[in-house]
Amino acid sequence: MRNNNQNSSIDKNKWDWDAISSKQWKQQIQFELKGADYNETLIWNSPEDIKVKPFYHIDENIENYNIPTQATEFKICQNIFVHDIEKSVERALDTINRGAESIRFTLENESIDIEKLLQKLPLEKIALYFHLHFLSIDFVKKLDAIAVEKKGKFYIQNDPIGNLAKEGNWFSVKEKDNFQTLEKISSHLKSVSFLSVNGNLYQNAGANMVQQIAYILAHCNEYFNRIQKINQPIVVEITVGTNYFFEIAKLRALRLLFKVIAQEYDHNLDCHLLVSPTKRNKTIYDYNVNLLRTTTESMSAILGGANTISNLPYDALYHKDNEFGDRIARNQLLILKNESYFDKVNNPSDGSYYIESLTNQLAEKALVLFKDIEANGGFLKQLKEGIIKRKIEESAEKEQKLFDDGKEILLGTNKYPNKNDMMKHDLELYPFVKIKPRKTLISPIIEKRLAEKTEQERLKTEN
Repeated sequence: MRNNNQNSSIDKNKWDWDAISSKQWKQQIQFELKGADYNETLIWNSPEDIKVKPFYHIDENIENYNIPTQATEFKICQNIFVHDIEKSVERALDTINRGAESIRFTLENESIDIEKLLQKLPLEKIALYFHLHFLSIDFVKKLDAIAVEKKGKFYIQNDPIGNLAKEGNWFSVKEKDNFQTLEKISSHLKSVSFLSVNGNLYQNAGANMVQQIAYILAHCNEYFNRIQKINQPIVVEITVGTNYFFEIAKLRALRLLFKVIAQEYDHNLDCHLLVSPTKRNKTIYDYNVNLLRTTTESMSAILGGANTISNLPYDALYHKDNEFGDRIARNQLLILKNESYFDKVNNPSDGSYYIESLTNQLAEKALVLFKDIEANGGFLKQLKEGIIKRKIEESAEKEQKLFDDGKEILLGTNKYPNKNDMMKHDLELYPFVKIKPRKTLISPIIEKRLAEKTEQERLKTEN
């Protein structure tokens, strides 16, 4: 029987222990492996040639970069392609009422009545992005005037280099005219951000993370070299995949290196990250798995420091824009923000030895590649010569082989496919690479998904 009068206080000294060093941890792990090789068994080498260890430790002197990650301020964005102005306005107002905090309008030409498009929107409450398929001083000046009058926050996505990379042509016929137009735009503006870099293209085409960071930086550097005055944040569009911690580190490394390079041009503003899930790993079969992919990818975007996130609807590959797909995509972000509390802490990744180590390694490797690009004539020169495209294709082929061999897994496609899943009669859009016969200045970089060949073969066998 217990003696209640006995002194039962815990001797705290029994619970004190010395800190275990990383060397001791490794020795214990090697003992537990019972002869198996530590490096071969537990070290994973990523496509970026980054060796991932089974543990990270404070005594390894891993640097804490204190990269400003304003997770409490990330915004939920809705994409709207403007064809019919009245329908676009109606859709914008509806999505704002349903939780969207910013809108990105895609405009094909400058004949759009921009005053009518913006007249009913609460411009003082939401940020607006304008993805332009053209380059026009007059159109941008209109937007700038509206922004000043209505106190709106506008980001105008002018990116002639991105258009050359994706479409094979400049906006204006002569190369110099594109940069002269941007120079004139920069000198006339009072309020709006007028410059953007389309980094989505590189990942969607198969570039690895080091390439993505380096190409985006080199892409930006071309603008810094050609435009004397950039007094507003540069919007960097970038996609994220499902390599969760790597994607967090990728965004942090990009922000870190952008600041280093921008300061060389006396540009002291952080880049503005507009992030969306990649199309590279999305599928038409077992399409509900896309919801899982885009959820974890959005989580990486928040923790990595996205300013704004535009989620990809689960059915975007094969369905036209629809209210249900948009609502589900928006609600994924609303759940992360309002129910999972992803917006409650700034700099949530700081202090994670693993993420800090990945950030450092990605930044170092990307900087080496960036310097190599600059030493060999710069991004634009290598783009014209097809070097950038060839390097991306080499990376994409390696990843494609991993997928084809079953080493890179997409559930429902090359792992546990549902043989009864039929899609032939549900395709509203053509979900594969589209070949557009046209005259181009350069061979464009082509976006391609990993599952395309597998899906095409399955479609042929459907009844």
